[in-house]
Amino acid sequence: MKGLTVPVSALDHSQGPQGAPVTLVEYGDYQCPYCGEAYPVLKAVQQAMGKQLRFVFRNFPITDSHPHALAAARFAEAATEIGQFWEAHDLLYQHQDALTDRDISGYAEALGVNAALMEAADNGAFDARIESDFMGGVRSGVNGTPCLFINGTRYDGPRDVDSLVAVLTGLA
Repeated sequence: MKGLTVPVSALDHSQGPQGAPVTLVEYGDYQCPYCGEAYPVLKAVQQAMGKQLRFVFRNFPITDSHPHALAAARFAEAATEIGQFWEAHDLLYQHQDALTDRDISGYAEALGVNAALMEAADNGAFDARIESDFMGGVRSGVNGTPCLFINGTRYDGPRDVDSLVAVLTGLA
């Protein structure tokens, strides 16, 4: 079983203290139904763990089966430019059934991501970042989403709140 090959750094999208005893990394795809199911679970885990947890999200759009995944990831990265990554991340998962270009354009407008920034995103301005996340996942053995790593080790155990909190608390 592979571990995380790309260490968590300041370049990552993260929530929680940098020095938290536990780091949970998710490789996710905004259109993946399993990531959608995991989203409220991971939010609850973050809430339960508080300052004991650093949560990191990395892009892993599976474009051959999820045609809107790349556009969603591009929007989230564009939102990063104005300090709105997590708001974009949450919007995308909360409205996972509405990820057309028109929907994403509406989300961008709601968050204040201007048209020029979205056009740059659509033209690939953030593709290197997305590709870097994706290839780091591939090198780490990610073969589907969501894929979780706890303190650098891949986690394939139960994905309910209680099970995850128990595992994470044991490491905190």
